[in-house]
Amino acid sequence: MTQPRPIILTCGEPAGIGPELAPKALAAGVPFVFLGDPRHLPEGTAWAEVSVPGEAVAPGVLPVLRHDFAAPAVPGRPDPANAAGVIAVIDRAVALAQSGAAGGICTLPINKEALKRGADFPFPGHTEYLAHLAGGVPVVMMLASTGVEPPCRVVPATIHIALSEVPHALTPALLEQAVRITDAGLRRDFGMAAPRLALAGLNPHAGENGVMGSEEMRWIAPLAARLRAEGFDIAGPLPADTMFHPAARARYDAAICAYHDQALIPIKTLDFAGGVNVTLGLPFVRTSPDHGTAFDIAGRGIADAESVIAALRMAWDMAERRAGAQA
Repeated sequence: MTQPRPIILTCGEPAGIGPELAPKALAAGVPFVFLGDPRHLPEGTAWAEVSVPGEAVAPGVLPVLRHDFAAPAVPGRPDPANAAGVIAVIDRAVALAQSGAAGGICTLPINKEALKRGADFPFPGHTEYLAHLAGGVPVVMMLASTGVEPPCRVVPATIHIALSEVPHALTPALLEQAVRITDAGLRRDFGMAAPRLALAGLNPHAGENGVMGSEEMRWIAPLAARLRAEGFDIAGPLPADTMFHPAARARYDAAICAYHDQALIPIKTLDFAGGVNVTLGLPFVRTSPDHGTAFDIAGRGIADAESVIAALRMAWDMAERRAGAQA
């Protein structure tokens, strides 16, 4: 199989736990390079500057593509002066991935408030910004477990919006787009020849025949029927409260949910440390750990690296599949 180039691990918010996770991520055992300011790494970190991804370093040494920031990093206290550097690192990582110099990117967590204050960052999060950098392509956010069986994979059709906005934002076109991107992503990046999808209802008990809401009867069920007629293996709309126990998860490969918490609560309950955030629909591989900057514990050296290790391994597996398909 054709081997991909190494994964870029972006530094994320330097006042968060990202810098201390970077050296711990070597335990992933896959080729990657840290993109960020080495001065933000924990004291005593063994690192070596490289000029390109894949340049050889000694075993146990963190390879670093250097990107100097304007200010030091004080754990737990994001500095607006560093906001532009955080954004520039993401830009640089995407450019490397799109040029083929990197097999993909794995992003350490950013803090949207810090980016807004320091650089007037207009995007709700990483996912939306990466889609913008890729030319405005439609994408979906999938959270995938690595530590439970059967696996839990969830896709929120609407993401970072208020719950009160969901019934208006969740349109037939948006839900259909989420289904199509998820199906294509599972085929391309997860090696599934015939993905099995499940649609969660918007309302309690999936509306219970219109008693608790009409969206399921009016348009979600007809949409699912039309997609099944096209050849999609898709069940639903199903009551979300009975979709995530083990026997239910065994019946599908990914659940497409109506809104953020409907999707994220089950996976974070089932596999909090091993969950991985995957952006499907991008022309390059992107994963990230399924947690935030954790300012409350930053700098103490106690951050759990399980999720970033899982995210790097998943990014490498996805990059291998894409490289193999192009060979």
